Order: sequence, then C-alpha cells, then structure tokens
Amino acid sequence: MKFGDKLKELRKLRGLTQKELAEAAGVSQRTIAGYESDGKYPRYRELYTILAGILDVNPSVLMTDEGSFITEAAEHYGSAGERQARQLTAELAGLFAGGSLAQDDMDEMMKAIQDAYWLSKEQNRKYVPKKFRQDAEEG
Repeated sequence: MKFGDKLKELRKLRGLTQKELAEAAGVSQRTIAGYESDGKYPRYRELYTILAGILDVNPSVLMTDEGSFITEAAEHYGSAGERQARQLTAELAGLFAGGSLAQDDMDEMMKAIQDAYWLSKEQNRKYVPKKFRQDAEEG
C-alpha cells in the first residue's frame, strides 16, 4: 500500500479530516491532499514521525520502502536524486506488475536494488553537486 493510501486510511480511522490532520502536523491541507491524492511524499523524514505520532502508529508504518527511499534520495542528492529514485521505483513497479513473485520476495528484490542505488551513488560521489556532498558524507 502506498504512503498516501495508508495516510488516508489511518486518518479516517482516527476520525480526522484532512484539515485537522494538517493543522496538527503543521502543514497545509493542500499538502495532506497531495499526499493522499497525488501520490506525493513528505520531503523530510521528520514529517513521517510527526504524522505517525498524530495517527498513533509507528513511523515505519508510513515509511514504505518506496517513500523513504525517495525522501532519502532527495535529502542526500537533491532534485536529481529524487527524480532518479522516482524513475527507479516506477520502473520496478512495472517489472513487478502482474507477476507471480511473493510479496516478501518483491520486497527483498526492491531492497537489493535500492542498496545497489546507494552504493552506486557513493562510488560516483564526484558527480554529486557540491552542496549535497557534505550531507551525503554525513548520512
């Protein structure tokens, strides 16, 4: 289940409107609507924790592999990293569509590919814009 679907389901389960959730999280209602309807993800990991606290769930419930991967790529490598991560996950979704792999096997494969992405980014650090290098080295 994607982040937006989980967020919507949990919000409704708690009897909250988008506006109420947005106010509690310190974001706009438009932001929450974007997560639920447009397939957007929080730009910073801290927001997952804030939302999880409001919805009384563990942050890992909201941080799907895909969502956290895209968020981390954006934090470490800017918009180019985010774009690459989105493209990679979209291509993988197409690869898995209609397949007969078990969910656990798909998750493991997705994790292995994400690990390969991070390794390639580390090995190609010289191509990372300078403003993102320090963040990448610290993370």
